[in-house]
Amino acid sequence: MSGGEAFLNNVLYMLKNAADYLNLDSGIHDVLKKPKRVVVVSVPVKMDDGSLRVFTGIRVQHNNARGPYKGGIRYYPSVDVEEVTALAMLMTFKCAVTDLPYGGAKGGVACDPKNLSKNELEKITRRYTAMIYEIIGPYLDIPGPDVYTDAQTMAWMVDTYSMMRGVFTPEVATGKPISLYGSLGRHDATSRGAVYIIREYFKTINKPLKDARVVIQGYGNVGYNAAKILHEEYGAKIVAVSDSKGGIYVADGAHPDKILEHKQKTGSVINFPGSKLLTNEELLTTPCDILIPAALENSITKEIAEKVEAKLIVEGANGPTTSEADKILFERKIPVIPDILSNAGGVTVSYLEWVQNLKRETLTLEEVHAKLEAKMVKGFHDVMNTSKKYETPLRLGALIFAVDRVAEAINYLGIWP
Repeated sequence: MSGGEAFLNNVLYMLKNAADYLNLDSGIHDVLKKPKRVVVVSVPVKMDDGSLRVFTGIRVQHNNARGPYKGGIRYYPSVDVEEVTALAMLMTFKCAVTDLPYGGAKGGVACDPKNLSKNELEKITRRYTAMIYEIIGPYLDIPGPDVYTDAQTMAWMVDTYSMMRGVFTPEVATGKPISLYGSLGRHDATSRGAVYIIREYFKTINKPLKDARVVIQGYGNVGYNAAKILHEEYGAKIVAVSDSKGGIYVADGAHPDKILEHKQKTGSVINFPGSKLLTNEELLTTPCDILIPAALENSITKEIAEKVEAKLIVEGANGPTTSEADKILFERKIPVIPDILSNAGGVTVSYLEWVQNLKRETLTLEEVHAKLEAKMVKGFHDVMNTSKKYETPLRLGALIFAVDRVAEAINYLGIWP
């Protein structure tokens, strides 16, 4: 079984649990188990050396009962239909948890961006956009950045779509550069949203965030910005971080910017001055107050969960905890704030960007932060209340709340003959 298949099975298992708690109509459950559309395209590209390569592009649109499809585009070697389908399903429920008027989608191109030039990445992006042109649009499906894609990728998508349509259409994608009507606050939105959730959780247990010991797996955009906000705005200590090459531990904590400077200079966080080298397993099982897995899916396995010594896990990545690990963590009374809530900050600010584009207006950074905070705080308390009502872990509570909201929309809309 591939990683994508295992991931999809995990998401379907969680969906079934939520459906069982809700006594969901079997027909509605069947609707939610299957995406509305799966598109697989060939992406031929003339490489820098003159050779022709064909990449596989995917776009999965899961459900649009609550609004147009919304979801990122990732460039990664292991991208496959099963992985993208699972991510699209999670996006449907993520948007429902924070009450965004969207359904879920996800896309990707199976490639290794680390071994591609900027020119080759641009060609891949433009060809891929052209291939899915007919199924995306401001009121149909609005892509955004994801793993190994960024504001530049979205700019290429916007330009390609606009050229094909004949009208400049910035609202076709989010996560764009500020000069192309991107939103202020978008670069750290996922991280800031997660921090708002952490802050609210610490309020419920009457503990301060100051001096809380934080471990972060994955020191990319989400991991770094979470570390920076927690350290600079709340006084938390960043004691361990990792990237794809390894992890480090600094007993007294390190400044996030110093770690980033070292990574930019050397290509990795490893060998940071004054640090101890950690394996991935050692990092995930380091004693701490907050563990933020912000790398790829299925990072916390059953074996890891049995050794975790964190007091709280906050998922920065999509699907970093397996279903078997979830059970163990629940039995060990280690709370896990699930991805569909904790990393919903990115899609929330993407929504704000989309609205600004449609209205051709600009929000201030303070306005963006205030709107993001309001959405995340309400989502947190909705999930907490649902978990208490059904006496479930937070992940299942979030799924129950989201599935109920989407199912209600499907019921009201009905099934067109």
